[in-house]
Amino acid sequence: QVQLVESGGGLVQAGGSLRLSCAASGRTFGSTAMGWFRQAPGKEREFVASISCGGGSTVYADSVKGRFTISRDNAKNTVYLPMNSLKPEDTAVYYCAAARWCARATQWNQYDYWGQGTQVTVSS
Repeated sequence: QVQLVESGGGLVQAGGSLRLSCAASGRTFGSTAMGWFRQAPGKEREFVASISCGGGSTVYADSVKGRFTISRDNAKNTVYLPMNSLKPEDTAVYYCAAARWCARATQWNQYDYWGQGTQVTVSS
């Protein structure tokens, strides 16, 4: 079992920055890819970023590429998502997820464990 707890969300003006964190419990953290997804009101959950188990490979949605950076610290069982140049369309609940395997993953059904989500609101 893996439990995930996100933090770092909040209200920020357009152009601002936030850093999301996701703390994981469970001894399998270092062997699983991690991902961030988001869901805006009335929209489906969408992929944001993923990182392989060792941290050497990452992938991003086109909408966040160049603005968001996913990283992980396996010694701390934590994955991070610094978000810069935020836009109102980034407003959503952001979810951390743990995948079934080591390789980065972009589809929600490749993830077995999910956090409760953290709200990010970007005002214009």
